Amino acid sequence: MVRLKELEKYTNTMLEIDRFQDYCPNGLQVEGNNEAHTLISGVTASQALLETAIEQKADVILVHHGFFWKGENPCITGIKKQRLKCLLEANVSLLAYHLPLDAHPVYGNNAQLAKVLGLTAQGNFGPPGSAPIGVFGLLNQPMSADDFSRHLQQQLGRKALHIPAGKQHINTLAWCTGAAQSYIEQAVNIGVDAFVSGEISEQTVHIAREAGVHYYAAGHHATERYGVQALGAHLAEQFQLSHQFVDIHNPV
Repeated sequence: MVRLKELEKYTNTMLEIDRFQDYCPNGLQVEGNNEAHTLISGVTASQALLETAIEQKADVILVHHGFFWKGENPCITGIKKQRLKCLLEANVSLLAYHLPLDAHPVYGNNAQLAKVLGLTAQGNFGPPGSAPIGVFGLLNQPMSADDFSRHLQQQLGRKALHIPAGKQHINTLAWCTGAAQSYIEQAVNIGVDAFVSGEISEQTVHIAREAGVHYYAAGHHATERYGVQALGAHLAEQFQLSHQFVDIHNPV
């Protein structure tokens, strides 16, 4: 058992949330019971996750994608009303960590994706003026571009969209989970053979082809399942909590 404020303070400090200019608040987004015994983690605070967590008697739900995004309608109506009502009536807290969870060198999405795919990190990168979130490094076992596409599918359980370009074999690469396709230009400047992210935009195809860098859109959800699992497991061990990761299927 741990007090909610202690859990939040520990996690905020470990993830260094003040380093990031994010699109949403990081930390405690919805306050419930002031003590926590059971922690449920998931990628996104969807209605399906909330209902499953409450069925599992969660005190705290830990997610990567929470609520209150910049630019959204601030009114508590419709879907937002139903989600908040669900949490408040059950007295369940919501902890959410977005960019800080992407970037953490141990429990972050990019660090955990490297473990899943067999990548060795050598450094970080990102747009100028922001805390670096992307990672570049080496594929532990260099392979052809087509074999790496099959490797992604095998490890992530989802076929990646591959934009072929450049060298036939991949040794160096950069990666950044989720919707980080715009980071491809920074990856090109590093000089890697390939860049892996979750999503793809129309212009990403042209940049990849013209720069000679293989691009793999491996799925937003598929690439971001691992950080919140690792963080949840760590918090459970640190504070002797019951923990379960709930994977709500999302094909994107």
